[in-house]
Amino acid sequence: MLIGCFHTSKIQDAFDTCKSDVALVGGGTYPQPGEISLSHNGVLFLDELPEFKRTVLEVMRQPLEDRTITISRAKFTVDYPASTMLISSMNPCPCGYYNHPEKDCLCAPGMVQKYLSKISGPLLDRIDIHIEVVPVTFDKISNTQLSEKSEVIRARVEKARQIQEERFKDEEGMHCNAQMSSKLLRKYCQPDEAGNALLKTAMEKVGLSARAYDRILKVSRTIADLAGSENIESDHLAEAIQYRSLDRDGWGG
Repeated sequence: MLIGCFHTSKIQDAFDTCKSDVALVGGGTYPQPGEISLSHNGVLFLDELPEFKRTVLEVMRQPLEDRTITISRAKFTVDYPASTMLISSMNPCPCGYYNHPEKDCLCAPGMVQKYLSKISGPLLDRIDIHIEVVPVTFDKISNTQLSEKSEVIRARVEKARQIQEERFKDEEGMHCNAQMSSKLLRKYCQPDEAGNALLKTAMEKVGLSARAYDRILKVSRTIADLAGSENIESDHLAEAIQYRSLDRDGWGG
């Protein structure tokens, strides 16, 4: 499963509607906003991400980066807002069993790589979190032990949001860690020596890009906020690195 966290209006599954880049990002002879602008300050959910045309997915790169869409015509340009939280899902391969702990993948050689390559590296770099969700066992499904209540989780998230509001109170138009520029990253996301060593190892081993490096710092800052920590600790960085499954070896055959 792939999750991209880049806020909550109800948007229908965009799989059937976003057949073209115009439907997704907007445009046309008489420019109209697309799904990504209609979900501004909300959530845009794209199911079965690799089933979208690659050209459709690639036009999302600029809106995800700039949080705005510019559509140019001969005599005018139109700017549409695009500050949306993108959430998407996908199978690990066409048959769905690649990396399955118990079942064998039935895909032909090279098919997994071809399937996953529909999601380009530059697009993945703009997605903060990638999570592989393994099958749930019967023991976990039948477990009657109560988990943490939603009210408790919500209170923790609201507290973290308040921390971020206070942090960026002097920054116009900025409200959360995801909006931080490179300058603010250097100001608010400085790991300690152990954290820098951990990041260096991850960069060298996995081959992370500079954009992925920035995403890890933003996510680790949010993890630290959720934990009520003023500083980014090594365990916060380690958790953020683990949230980039598709950057690691073992994906794509």
